[in-house]
Amino acid sequence: MNIKLLAIGRTDDKQLQQLIDQYVKRLSHYIKFTLEIIPDLKNTKNLSEAQQKEKEGELILKKLAPTDVLILLDENGKQFSSIDFSNYLQKRMNAGIKTLVFVIGGPYGFSENVYAKAQGKVSLSKMTFSHQMVRLFVVEQLYRAFTILRNEPYHHR
Repeated sequence: MNIKLLAIGRTDDKQLQQLIDQYVKRLSHYIKFTLEIIPDLKNTKNLSEAQQKEKEGELILKKLAPTDVLILLDENGKQFSSIDFSNYLQKRMNAGIKTLVFVIGGPYGFSENVYAKAQGKVSLSKMTFSHQMVRLFVVEQLYRAFTILRNEPYHHR
């Protein structure tokens, strides 16, 4: 299985980007992983919230292959413990999925078209985090999940 993380907009903070890169590198020892950035929309002040979600949604959907399984990082999604999340990933791998795609949306969330295409929603917390921080949390939790599945000491039980 491949895992892809799609995110809207670049990470401006160099230190945060270094941490993200560190976990992406660690994760590559376990699975084929890619982090793909969809550039921020231009002239968003001329767009309504709904129009911005719609345009971002079009960009997200263009990045998907027909066989991709789309999982949204959404505040109303299912919350997992780290161990439960590792089991969730294991079930997805056992199901023979070719590519599992996690998506971090823009500031207003996802369009209805993206919600319609999604095959699941995951919430990292009931708290709100910056989209840039969420990237780090997702790659760290993916890495943690694989260390749990391999019974490695990163995650102390």
